[in-house]
Amino acid sequence: MTSLEGSSILVLGASGGLGSEIARLLAAGGARLILSGRDPAKLEALAIPGAAVAADLTDPDAITALVAEAVSLNGRLDGIVNASGVVAFGPAVEVSDETLTELFALNTLAPIRLLRAARAALAESAEQGRAPFVVTLSGVVSESPTANLAAYSASKAALAAFGQAAGRELRRSGIRILDARPGHTETDLSTHPISGTAPRLPTGYSPAAVAQRVVDAIVNGERDLASTSFHP
Repeated sequence: MTSLEGSSILVLGASGGLGSEIARLLAAGGARLILSGRDPAKLEALAIPGAAVAADLTDPDAITALVAEAVSLNGRLDGIVNASGVVAFGPAVEVSDETLTELFALNTLAPIRLLRAARAALAESAEQGRAPFVVTLSGVVSESPTANLAAYSASKAALAAFGQAAGRELRRSGIRILDARPGHTETDLSTHPISGTAPRLPTGYSPAAVAQRVVDAIVNGERDLASTSFHP
């Protein structure tokens, strides 16, 4: 079991539909949050207890600075929830270089750099008897790559593969990586793609329900949330 009470947790994508729901649940459990996103105004408007720190995750130096500030604000770092990301729609053979660069910068490279930057702080948390964790949200497309979402699927599948391998490496350090792969969830992500237009999608999962399942997994020490772990 992982106790949320008093834990220091960095939530990326905190102003998004799923990130905000997860943040609220973590705050209700007594966690001390560092809320991060691109837009400072959106972070402040959340009205969730915690420190708001804007950051551009496409910038490697910004990721390093964000982790350092998170540790400075609460004196330690016990967990990370990465709910940030972008989506793009369209045929696989028509995806532009600009779209590819942004998809992989945010969905794949940013989480890798984040773990690299946070490893020492998370290992220290483990040494002090806590149960540090990193949550990634690769989503169902990492299990089932989807037509007209080929590049997006690839960016998320790469994230899932990295998490599986890194999780094995970090077990001895006491750091747990949890990858969550919910199906389509009713957030604004699909309505703001960086390219293309979303097709008509079936009604997705409730963000509140997905967030609750993720937070339950954090508390219960789970390491993997397959798509079958989520229900409408």
